[in-house]
Amino acid sequence: MSGVVALLAPTWRIAFVRADGRPWRDEPTRPFIYAIWHGELLPILCAHRDQGIVGMVSEHGDGELLARIISRWGYRLVRGSTTRGGGRALLAFVRELRDGQVGMLTPDGPRGPAGVPHAGVLLAARQSDAPILTVRCEASRAWRLRSWDRFMIPTPFARLRIVYGEPWRPEGTDQSALEELARRMGPP
Repeated sequence: MSGVVALLAPTWRIAFVRADGRPWRDEPTRPFIYAIWHGELLPILCAHRDQGIVGMVSEHGDGELLARIISRWGYRLVRGSTTRGGGRALLAFVRELRDGQVGMLTPDGPRGPAGVPHAGVLLAARQSDAPILTVRCEASRAWRLRSWDRFMIPTPFARLRIVYGEPWRPEGTDQSALEELARRMGPP
């Protein structure tokens, strides 16, 4: 997979914008958490490589492949997910945020359903006092895998728009906070 991405990514034309269309330049004050739908992970990971961002990656087999790829891209990893090693991984992730690091989570991962957030990102935000910054990717052309998340692989020479929401601090981790996160992220 990393070989395919190494061939494709240099051909992509990427624009970084705010949700209102203005250019996106400044990150919020650290720490903060990028929240990304699982299916849009690949182009966003490529766009943010070599920034030392901390990501939580599943301990499952598919997570191992992702861990190898993104560690080569300069990401720092915490291993675990909602289904395996989650509590330990969440504590390690929160520690990284408290130390001023930028984190990245997929609220609908590792197994979905797509576009339905789980509470992990809300818990991390509440325990670390780090705001959540939603990030989406729009592609002019992309292949979509037949997986639960319809994983996106932008085609050669695709135009990508990486779209950033406003930083948000959830007031809780209940159903209304999950619905607010889903609203802020938009449909996958």
